[in-house]
Amino acid sequence: MDGDNLIVDLHDVCFSYPHTKRMVLDHLTFHLRRGEKIGLIGHNGSGKTTLLHMIMGLIHPSSGSIRIFGEPARTEDDFLSIRRRIGFLFQNADDQLFSPTVLEDVAFGPLNLGKTPAQALDISLKTLKKLNLKGFEDRVTHRLSGGEKKLVSLATVLVMEPEVLLLDEPTTGLDESTRERIITILNDLDISHIIVSHEYDFLTETTRNIYGMEEGRIVHNGDSSAMHSHYHRHSMGAHPHEHHS
Repeated sequence: MDGDNLIVDLHDVCFSYPHTKRMVLDHLTFHLRRGEKIGLIGHNGSGKTTLLHMIMGLIHPSSGSIRIFGEPARTEDDFLSIRRRIGFLFQNADDQLFSPTVLEDVAFGPLNLGKTPAQALDISLKTLKKLNLKGFEDRVTHRLSGGEKKLVSLATVLVMEPEVLLLDEPTTGLDESTRERIITILNDLDISHIIVSHEYDFLTETTRNIYGMEEGRIVHNGDSSAMHSHYHRHSMGAHPHEHHS
C-alpha cells in the first residue's frame, strides 16, 4: 500500500510567523515516500527552510495536518519520537556543533539515545572513518574550517542512523572539493532525503525530483534528470523548468 511508503504527509498546511501577517506556507500539501530523494529550490523567503522546520516539529502549523511515518504529528512528544528517526542538518554548522571536540560532538547523539560509552565510541569512530574524517577525533570544533564543520555536522546526523535526512543548504560557502565529497556521501546513502539548496546543479546530482517553491507553495515539480541544470529569468522570478522539443 502507498500509505506504507508515505513517510512525510503534510496536507493543506498554513503557517505565518507572529511578527508578520504574510503566509510563509500557504495551503501547502507535500509528500515524501520511502526511497524518494527530493530537492527544494526557490528564492529566500519562499518557505523552504520553514517546511523542514515544520517536519521536525520546531514550528507548528496554524492549520492543516501533519502525519509522519503514518502517525499524526501534533505534540512535542510526537516529534521527540520523530527526531530519533529523521536526521536534520542545519544550514549553519555552528547551530549543530556545541561540544569542545569533534568526537564529543559526534558521540553526543548515540549517548543521548542510550548507547553505552563503548557503543557510542565505536559507532562514532566508524562514522568519522566513513566520511574520511579519521584523525579528527580530538580536533577542537570551533577551530575547524567551514567545510570541516559542515562535514562534522553531517557526521553528527549520520551517526544516529536516521531513516530520513533533511538537509538545509548543505553546500553554502563550501569549496569545490568539499562540495564533491558531500555529493559522494549523499549518493552512497540509500535513504530518503529532502535537500534545500540554491544550487540547482547540486540538486540534479543528489536528488531525483526537484520542487520549486514560491510564496509558500510548490510551483514546479520535475524529474531532475529531465530538466536543465540552470535558471531562467521570468517575470515571476527565477525558477527551474522543463524544456520540450
